[in-house]
Amino acid sequence: MKLTIVIPCYNELKTIDAIIEAVRNSPYPDKEIIVVDDCSKDGTREKLKTEIEGSGRVEKVIYHDYNQGKGAALRTGFKHATGDIVIVQDADLEYDPNEYSRMVEPILADKADVVFGSRFAGADAHRVLYFWHRVGNSFLTLLSNMFTNLDLTDMETCYKAFRREIIQSITIEESRFGFEPEITAKISKRKGIRIFEVGISYYGRTYDEGKKIGWKDGFRALYCIVKYNTLS
Repeated sequence: MKLTIVIPCYNELKTIDAIIEAVRNSPYPDKEIIVVDDCSKDGTREKLKTEIEGSGRVEKVIYHDYNQGKGAALRTGFKHATGDIVIVQDADLEYDPNEYSRMVEPILADKADVVFGSRFAGADAHRVLYFWHRVGNSFLTLLSNMFTNLDLTDMETCYKAFRREIIQSITIEESRFGFEPEITAKISKRKGIRIFEVGISYYGRTYDEGKKIGWKDGFRALYCIVKYNTLS
């Protein structure tokens, strides 16, 4: 069983080394690490080119010629994946690669085809931060569930694991953070796909520490929930 970990990154100079090492040291020895740099401007791109690409620490580094967004970076990474299971890993250290075993166990047991890692299910540690972010996340998850008839607790989570043939068969249209509601809607429409959710820890960061998602992305998520559940 081979894992492909896709790491989209944009201006993550402070954390890119640490996340790559964390992924390399995570469970399951047979791993393919694909980093997609979305035209970083803070030195991340140069670090990838001079210190990481060709070092043997990752299998592929792919560079976008201009900034397109997280969804676009994932779209690029998924195309190059060759593992049996594909996992999304943000580059900001908010999610712990040591928990990959939780994500892939339902798939390995042939109980699931897609697994969501929920920050709000279970008793794992998570950093206490923004109240209104939690309210917004809960509202978007609830609205998404109303359309999809799924019972997720955390639709907007980064951690998602897919059988490779499933994620590569889906056309991803959203280039920014609209990826989350889009992929949830499209998976929910596929007959026979088994979706599981597992509890994970979460070490969120503040805007001063580099958090990028904002209120505009919340409105886009609303639009995507309606669009991909009713118009697509």
